[in-house]
Amino acid sequence: MFFVLFPSAFTAAFSGVKYIAGQMGTGAQIEITSFVMTLIMLCAFTVVFGRFFCGFACAFGSLSDWVRAVYVWVSKKLKKKPVTLSAELTAALSQIKYLILLLILFLCFNGVYVRLKGCSPWDVFSMVHAGNFALGGYLVGVVLLILILCGMCVQERFFCRILCPMGAIFSLLPVFPYFVLRRDRENCIPGCAACTKKCPSDIGLPETGSIETRGECFMCQKCIGTCPKRNIHCGISGKQKGNEWWFTGIRVVILLLLYLWIGI
Repeated sequence: MFFVLFPSAFTAAFSGVKYIAGQMGTGAQIEITSFVMTLIMLCAFTVVFGRFFCGFACAFGSLSDWVRAVYVWVSKKLKKKPVTLSAELTAALSQIKYLILLLILFLCFNGVYVRLKGCSPWDVFSMVHAGNFALGGYLVGVVLLILILCGMCVQERFFCRILCPMGAIFSLLPVFPYFVLRRDRENCIPGCAACTKKCPSDIGLPETGSIETRGECFMCQKCIGTCPKRNIHCGISGKQKGNEWWFTGIRVVILLLLYLWIGI
């Protein structure tokens, strides 16, 4: 639903980041534009609910899930083992998104980024999603998008984990501990690591009672769906078990209302 109706949320939020950096570079006043409001809204939402936007509402995240699923399906049909990057390599590569964020901020601050039209893969994605295939002058962006799609094949959430500059911002934000995912470790099957194996970020879950939050958690809730003992729940209550669909629905509605309020 978010992919179809609100594909530009990621681009709008990051346009706010670029706008702020550009205004700071020129010494101009920073105004509360629609892009800045989108950025503020998504950051505030992330502080409260964690990276729910990344897990459920980001068009690039949805695209990554679908590309990986199609690649795995084709590999199985061809009786080939899908290529997957190792967890260690992916963890090392995940630092690249912070470098990309710093590079873009530097270019915007110095007024260079505006002269690099046609180099952004997410701009190309937005155009194609809108049915605009007039991509003349966007050769670099097209090539980068194709390379990203190839990366999505060999690693779940490739763009989100390794390249996403907005994800770099989200991962650095503090998150209230009340709504993050927890697991009742004492009820786990000995030796079971299904939740970590299913996690697209290869991270473990905090235990009940812990105030630890994980910036790399996309709140995709795949761990909930794979837990054979239904031990995983949101931090709002240790009594809620399994897939808390009602709480997922509440966050969806809140995000939709924010989108409509801002006019994304």
